[in-house]
Amino acid sequence: MEALVLYQVLDRVGYITLNRPEKRNALSYAFVQEIKDAISFAEKDPNCKVIVLKANGEAFCSGADLASLQQLQNNSFEENLADSNHLAELYLQIYQSNKIVISQVEGAAFAGGCGLATICDFCFANKHAKFAYTEVKIGFIPAIVMVFLLRMLGEKAARKILLTGDVFSADKALQYGLITDIIDEQIMEEEIHQFAVKLCNTSSSQSITSTKEMLAKVPELDLLAAIEYAANMNANARSSADCKKGIHAFLNKEKLSW
Repeated sequence: MEALVLYQVLDRVGYITLNRPEKRNALSYAFVQEIKDAISFAEKDPNCKVIVLKANGEAFCSGADLASLQQLQNNSFEENLADSNHLAELYLQIYQSNKIVISQVEGAAFAGGCGLATICDFCFANKHAKFAYTEVKIGFIPAIVMVFLLRMLGEKAARKILLTGDVFSADKALQYGLITDIIDEQIMEEEIHQFAVKLCNTSSSQSITSTKEMLAKVPELDLLAAIEYAANMNANARSSADCKKGIHAFLNKEKLSW
C-alpha cells in the first residue's frame, strides 16, 4: 500500500506531498496524523530548511472525508473534541513551525483543506485553483480555521468568506490576501522551487525561527507588552551566532551563505 504522505528533499527544500488522490486528499484522522508526522520529520531534518506542502491528484484537499463526516454523527462529545483538537494541532503545527512552510495549490482547497493551504507562510496557486470554507452549507461551522482567518484577513473579509460558504477563484483569493500569488501551471513547480531555494540561500534559520515565533505571539499582546516582548527578542537576537556571522560579513563586505 502506497504511503498517504510522501517526503523528499531537493536543494534543502523538503517536499511533503499529500497522496490520497482517489479521495481528493480528504482529511481522515489517520491522514491528518501522517501529515503531522511528516511535518515533524521535516522540522527536525537538518537537510531541510524550507517545507513545501503539495498534493497529488486533481484536488489539493477537499476537506473532511465522507467516512469522517458520517462518524461525527455517532461520536460522543469527548470523541468529537479529541478529533477537533487533532486537526487544530495540525494547523497550529504549521503556523508555529520553526521552518518556512509553503503551500502549492492546484485544484480544490475546500473547508479544512482550505485551512491547510492558507495557514502556510506562503500560499501559491494556479489560476484553476478553487477555494471555499463550505462548512455552513452542511450545517457545520468553520470553527478552527476562523481563529487563523480572522488574524490573516480581518473581520469583514472573514465574515463574507465564512458566512456564505461560497466557492471563489484564485483571483479572488489573491484580492482577499488569502494567497501569496498566482503562478502559471506550466512553470509552477519550478517557480516555487526557485522561490524556496532563494529563501534557503538568503535567510538565516535562527532569524526565521524567531521571526515566526514573534508573528504568532505579537497579535495577542497589548501594545506595551508587545514592545517589551519585542525588545527582549531584539536583545537576544544580537547575541545569536547567526547575527554575529551576518554583521561580520556585512562589515567586511563578505558574501553571506546561509
